[in-house]
Amino acid sequence: MKTLEFKTTIAAPVSLVWETTLSPDTYRQWTNVFEEGSYYEGTWEAGSKIYFLNPTGNGMVAKVAENKLHELISILMLGFVAQGIEDTESEDAKAWAPAYENYYFKSVEDGTELRVTIEVLPEHEEMMTPPWLKALELLKSMCEGH
Repeated sequence: MKTLEFKTTIAAPVSLVWETTLSPDTYRQWTNVFEEGSYYEGTWEAGSKIYFLNPTGNGMVAKVAENKLHELISILMLGFVAQGIEDTESEDAKAWAPAYENYYFKSVEDGTELRVTIEVLPEHEEMMTPPWLKALELLKSMCEGH
């Protein structure tokens, strides 16, 4: 696995960036970059199961590994969801899961530094980088009210 890191500074308080990143309605907006109509089911409570889905209900199943309010959300990706069935055991699922996706929120002089790290298969780096850069740009714009 390869760890990718993306970072941006947002001219807004940590609490606003946190809320915009994780609230269901705003989450749908900034993750639209990855797949139109993306959403999640579940809660951000540590230890809880959470599903990241597309409009047809397919996507990924994960567990919230850690939630430190206004500091860190750590997600442990476990596998896929297809037609309502979780797949954590197939070769495809085991090829990349478990994998972490972490969101670090830090108060800085200019607002909030948001750093995201994701573990991906090396062959997915080029596919994942452009949408993540675009998603963080959109999230920044949303938080700054543009």
